[in-house]
Amino acid sequence: MKRLVLLLLCLCVPAVWATESSLPKIDIGKGGECVKDVQWMRKNHMHLLVHQRDETVLKGVREVKNSLKNCIECHASIKDDSVIAREDSFCVACHKYEAVKLDCFECHSGVRKSAWLKRNAK
Repeated sequence: MKRLVLLLLCLCVPAVWATESSLPKIDIGKGGECVKDVQWMRKNHMHLLVHQRDETVLKGVREVKNSLKNCIECHASIKDDSVIAREDSFCVACHKYEAVKLDCFECHSGVRKSAWLKRNAK
């Protein structure tokens, strides 16, 4: 019985370690209402982006609601208009925390398009 209690205790302790203070500090930009709820997006955003990529590239469907550009417009920092410029930037902070490679921006810009256009308008 003691072993069972000890085993249960060991299984419960790691859940206590994952407190709010251990989560990354994230600059969410403007934020606001997302296409899905926060928990769903944390778990599934990559599937949504891959699906949208396939719809756009293979079928020519360009739905703004689920586009990467729309995500960047909402979540780019108000300080620097980017989701990847700093350690606390929206995409970088979570991917670093989860130790997941962030490769979207090898091809795509991580800067808010409206800010880029404003800076480069002549």
